[in-house]
Amino acid sequence: MTATTEPAGPSRRGRYRALLPPCVAWLVTNLVTWLVATASVAGDGSAVRYWSTDSRRRWDSEHYLSIARTGYEMFRCRERYPDFPDVVCGNVAWFPGYPMGIRALSATGLSYETAAVVISEASLFGMFAVLWWLLGARLTRASCLTLAVACVFPGGVYFHAVFPIALGTLALLVCVVGVKRGSWGVAAAGGFVAASCHLVGAASAGMLLLSAFFAWRADTWPVRFAKAGSSAALAACGVLWAKWLMWRATGRWDAYEIIQASSYGQGGLRQPFAEMTKAYDFPFKDWYTPEGHLPWLVEHALTAHRTQLRLDVLFIVLVVATAAVLLVRHHRLAVEEWAALILTATIFLLPFFAGAEMSWYRNHAQMFVGLVLVRRMSPWIQVPLLLLCSVQYALLASMFFAGVLV
Repeated sequence: MTATTEPAGPSRRGRYRALLPPCVAWLVTNLVTWLVATASVAGDGSAVRYWSTDSRRRWDSEHYLSIARTGYEMFRCRERYPDFPDVVCGNVAWFPGYPMGIRALSATGLSYETAAVVISEASLFGMFAVLWWLLGARLTRASCLTLAVACVFPGGVYFHAVFPIALGTLALLVCVVGVKRGSWGVAAAGGFVAASCHLVGAASAGMLLLSAFFAWRADTWPVRFAKAGSSAALAACGVLWAKWLMWRATGRWDAYEIIQASSYGQGGLRQPFAEMTKAYDFPFKDWYTPEGHLPWLVEHALTAHRTQLRLDVLFIVLVVATAAVLLVRHHRLAVEEWAALILTATIFLLPFFAGAEMSWYRNHAQMFVGLVLVRRMSPWIQVPLLLLCSVQYALLASMFFAGVLV
């Protein structure tokens, strides 16, 4: 008798089919964003070229690109700009994970700008793929509605931009996968990348530290604490790596804190509810309004940060309420649900404790990880949430493409 082996074809086809929903989601979110960009006609009548790299760049994007090109720098502004206020200038207020990825990809011959967009879009596809796996990779009403919400997630326009938001969110999802699968190495790697992309990503270290109480259940308590502590420490090294690179370039370990305090008035803990009020009242419309005739979408989007904050509050309330209901009914949450709950709550609060009145809306986009719990919501909640997110996505994206947001 001769030995027979199972054909590899069906399993490969199964894997390809599993990637189909994430592919569709990625195409849909790009289509929606392109339509919004097309509708966001400038005051002079020129349309936004969505597929150009210029349309994806805002103020902070230039800092990420400068880090990728030449590394970190810090100097007194008046040393180069005599008429500038006497504050600190430079790019040490931005973390290195995304710029180092841009630098690495640019070695293939791509321009820095193109490499930046490729990383953002590839990370966005990865986000959909990992989320789909966390949802069970099965076509159900709950999973499809959750993936639909993911396509128009509030603040998601920054997933397409030259910002580290998509890469950082993908890393957070990988961290959740590591905790779910009991792989402290994968969890630590995801946390490290998330923390090296943005300070918000440091939330992963806190979640991993708490994971001893809800994950690694096959191990004894000492092993659980060892895995939680070691993975949290390695995740926190993402911040230490950023600080080390800044020190090498400037000779100051506190370079990040110096520029935040001098140029942006940030530093130390803030009263979060007062910061929410400041963020809500920030006068974007008075600060910058495009000249000339404004299309309907842009005109109604100039204060979209306010509806964004209201929707973000609603989202975190729904996530926490869903977790509470599951605990009351079933007396437990799945490992990935605990991880997503902790990350989502921390990501929501962190910008307000830090005083990020002009950037919280893009930081909150990383609450995308909370979609792990959206799948457990009733369709009577999922469908209205989808409609609200769709409207808000269009408004904030129009605000972005009109050049109002930074």
